[in-house]
Amino acid sequence: MADAQPQDAWGPPKAEPTHLVEETLTAWRSMSTRIRALAARDGLNRSEVARRADVPLGTFTPVIDGTYTGNYANQVAKITRWLDSVEEVRSRVTPFPDDPVYVETPTSREVVDTLLYAQTMPLMAVVTLGSGMGKTKTAEHYVATRPSSYLVTMRPQTAGVHRMLQEIALSLDINERNGAKLDRAIGGKLKRNGRQTLLIVDEAQNLQDIAVDQLRFFLDVYKCGIVLLGNEEIYSRFGKTDLRDGYGQIHRRIGKRLRRLTPLAGDVEAIIDAWGVKDDGARKLLRAVGRKAGTLGQMSQTIKLATVLAAGDGAELTKAHVEKAWENRGGEEARP
Repeated sequence: MADAQPQDAWGPPKAEPTHLVEETLTAWRSMSTRIRALAARDGLNRSEVARRADVPLGTFTPVIDGTYTGNYANQVAKITRWLDSVEEVRSRVTPFPDDPVYVETPTSREVVDTLLYAQTMPLMAVVTLGSGMGKTKTAEHYVATRPSSYLVTMRPQTAGVHRMLQEIALSLDINERNGAKLDRAIGGKLKRNGRQTLLIVDEAQNLQDIAVDQLRFFLDVYKCGIVLLGNEEIYSRFGKTDLRDGYGQIHRRIGKRLRRLTPLAGDVEAIIDAWGVKDDGARKLLRAVGRKAGTLGQMSQTIKLATVLAAGDGAELTKAHVEKAWENRGGEEARP
């Protein structure tokens, strides 16, 4: 005798409940085909499907097998409603666009030029961009595509010299337990040795002045480029061209400064293009949103939500979807 089929295994129905009225039998056939297709697509066994459909396995199995002795109409209707809900959710999620990892904008190209200049010369540079203008993503893209470049991100807890050095060592994959030797271990990794190296320090405004002076030591001794990325605070401390008391050694070594607090028109256009927005009204409204202070970084989230709203309407993304998305995200009224 052949082994009995495991309770969780899928296969064709054991029987067809031909005693049902035509309407219920048709519904059962449709449900049976759909549920087996869904299970095959998502790799689900009978126990998992029964759980998700909120039908006891002891009821679900004979209904699927065509051997149920109870009320087919009620169970078929319940399972069909669950199938419909799964397909509705899937239809809404499917058109959701992928988030562009890196968008080349006119400003990002200037940042890349600054990083490359600092790495090549070598020298110290300061880059200050407005919120959401892509300084971090540009830096990540740079180190992913340029050899001998490293990125480390600071936070308030890494403000002092030792904690900063620990964070840099972690990013450079340096395993040195002796704190007294940590800076020289890092220097050895950053030393040019015939190659051009660069250390990019993001959120550099979190560093104390003495920690920034340690970075200046790396530049002087090991001849590696250093770039400070940050907000207006880092610019006011080190980016201004007028010399401040106590900052002379650092100021003299800053060979390039880039400061931009509001996006260029080309920046906004590049992001809209990257998301594939085609509707003229939607593009015009997004341009208005992108020009507002600090909102360039919100454009992607607004487009994402607008895409979901459009999918719910079964339509292409339009100005109305962008308006609703912007308002739902708490934005003030946007006017082109």
